[in-house]
Amino acid sequence: MIVTPVLHNIRSVYNVGAILRTCDGLGITEVALSGYTPKYNNPAALPHVRAKLNRQIEKSALGAEKTVKQELVADLAKWLERRKTQGAMIIGLENNLKADEEPRKIILGAEPDINEEEVILVLGEEVKGIPTEIRKLCDCFLEIPMRGQKESFNVSIAAAIALWELSLRA
Repeated sequence: MIVTPVLHNIRSVYNVGAILRTCDGLGITEVALSGYTPKYNNPAALPHVRAKLNRQIEKSALGAEKTVKQELVADLAKWLERRKTQGAMIIGLENNLKADEEPRKIILGAEPDINEEEVILVLGEEVKGIPTEIRKLCDCFLEIPMRGQKESFNVSIAAAIALWELSLRA
């Protein structure tokens, strides 16, 4: 199984770097970056802004910003639709589901085998999660059960947990 994380509207450069480092550690060779997610070596950024973002991402990626390929996606909905027609399963990592999304929820560790050749794991903004128009394209939603009083993990921690579990199936 090939797992491709999508970092959509991630606000923190440090979360981006941490997710890249996790991907490298798990042997995931490519991520997609979309929305306003900070991008390493972003050609659209002014040189001084690019240099600042690069330094910040490097601080938590520790070299993974150079070993994990980063595809810049301008229109995530179209990109996901194309990947879906190519046979990829689209999984949203989300814990704040609407009532009509609940039937598509699978609990990490309790889900049936995901035997798809390719899985796209969509990670959303740290507070608001995955936007509605992208959620509609998800085949299912992966939820990490929480045992304490907090209702969610930081996006980089949640990504690490989910990617590790999915990588066991590769």
